[in-house]
Amino acid sequence: MIEKEQKYGFEVYPKRDIVITRGEGATLWDDKGNEYIDCAAGIGVASVGHANPAVAKAVADQAQRLITCPGIFYNDTRALLMEKLVSIAPPSLTRVFLCNSGTEAVEGALKFARISTGKNGFVSAMRGFHGRSMGALSATFKYRQEFEPLIPGHTFVPFNNIDKLTTAVDENTAAILLEVVQGEGGVRPADREYLQQVRALCDEKGVLLILDEIQTGFARTGNMFGCQTMGIEPDIMTAAKAMAGGFPMGAVLCRESISSAAGKHGSTFGGNPLACAAAIATIDFMLENDLSTQAKTKGDYLMNKLDQTSPAIREIRQLGLMIGIELKSKSRPVIEKLMENHILALPAGPTVVRLLPPLVISEAELDQVATTINRLLTEEQ
Repeated sequence: MIEKEQKYGFEVYPKRDIVITRGEGATLWDDKGNEYIDCAAGIGVASVGHANPAVAKAVADQAQRLITCPGIFYNDTRALLMEKLVSIAPPSLTRVFLCNSGTEAVEGALKFARISTGKNGFVSAMRGFHGRSMGALSATFKYRQEFEPLIPGHTFVPFNNIDKLTTAVDENTAAILLEVVQGEGGVRPADREYLQQVRALCDEKGVLLILDEIQTGFARTGNMFGCQTMGIEPDIMTAAKAMAGGFPMGAVLCRESISSAAGKHGSTFGGNPLACAAAIATIDFMLENDLSTQAKTKGDYLMNKLDQTSPAIREIRQLGLMIGIELKSKSRPVIEKLMENHILALPAGPTVVRLLPPLVISEAELDQVATTINRLLTEEQ
């Protein structure tokens, strides 16, 4: 299988030498039958666990009834999902646009902000990540150089610095776009006071606040959305990743005051009944099993098990079950050794090991993760 992917794939990812063939809960298996504890979760996607039975059943049932339905027609499953999303979102967000990914959600949010304000300026954060398509990449701090010139009008300021942000806002600013936690940028949570100051600045200047909740949404941080953890409400919020239990889906949630983009935006597959059925089952599972509380409890549990005094560690940052271990050396060798020890983790910049396990992970599995990390970092010394 590796040879086939190498032969036919147009590679854009640095690959690890492993073929994943099956998953259940927080466990993955390769083609040789080896078992791994998954602390990547498809990059924060499989929050309800791999092959979640409730999601699998919803997809199978819907697939036998109706798979696709374009946005030019109404659909029962889509309507139910929209209603459910509004019910769990911050109260200010009452309108939903459905798409297929986080990148698409950011593209939609940028266009909706332009349409609503008539302006084309955006302020984002250094180290921020919002996607790889040309519009989303324009708002992303990294990965830009080879693809410039990008869409003009994007300015970057240091994260958690309200003074620099205030200075960057001008009469052409349509929106400020921020993550609640910078995921790709090193698992760096926003300060609660900072986000509240940003909200006040937007209100004062008549600027929209777009929060990128693609990685922090759907119970990851200890609430259904990270902005609820921070006590603020955006004008526009992007969501994806864990939304449909692993099925590709994204969404943009907006205030009622955001101007309609009817006839000016669309998505062929966005809001298809199959994805909507998966998302409904996923959200119901999260609510019924209180995965928000589980994320907070398990995140705190893992933090307490990790040896934060290790001389190999510069800092550990955490919000819910989203953890970044910043090392004093490169993270890649540690991530590779973790895989050799049957634990899958992610990088978040050159020196950070990122842990985004399924929220259904057990304490016994967390114990094994912590014990292995502590041992490997001791061996590094």
